[in-house]
Amino acid sequence: MRKAAEKREIKQERAARTRVEILEAAITLFARRGILATTMAQLAKAIRMTPGALYWHFPTKEDLLLAAIDELHGRYYAEFDPVLTEQQTFPASVRLKTFMERTHQFLRSHREYGIFFGMVAAESAENNDRVAEALREKLGIYVTAVENIILHGQQQTKEFRQDVDAKHAAHGIIGAFIGAMLHQNLFRESVPYDGMHTALAQLLVEGTVTR
Repeated sequence: MRKAAEKREIKQERAARTRVEILEAAITLFARRGILATTMAQLAKAIRMTPGALYWHFPTKEDLLLAAIDELHGRYYAEFDPVLTEQQTFPASVRLKTFMERTHQFLRSHREYGIFFGMVAAESAENNDRVAEALREKLGIYVTAVENIILHGQQQTKEFRQDVDAKHAAHGIIGAFIGAMLHQNLFRESVPYDGMHTALAQLLVEGTVTR
């Protein structure tokens, strides 16, 4: 019985590792080629897996996309959780700047994550309601977090401008970073990532804070 349990555990661990490998490859391919241009056969080839084995883990490309969105959300949330929870007593301007700096550093280390969200959002908005809704749900968590920071800075600490719509500003901030990843990727030969994102964060923060 113990050997059987150990074998099951090893099998489960191996399956979990394989799942992560598939998701990593999928995120990279979708970021480079988009949804429509990426096939399950191409993905299977990229990770040296038979199409049948890939379909065993993810029966459809939509299932794979949804799993990739969930996986990236988990990684993002783990990175930003201290900003969203531990810094609740900090000034709103500090929390907003920290959020943007974390976003900057995280996407700098994982460029394909931001590009993935941008590519998938652009295509799914018109072609796949289920994937688009999953993206809206996950990105909405960060929009709400930024909105609450701005509201706190307006209503409690009085650091932020009163004429800024907190919800619209939060959507603009999240959307700006995703869009900036796509734009910088296009101009990567002449526009450095750090310079553009530092300037973007400065404009977004100062535009919110300056009264």
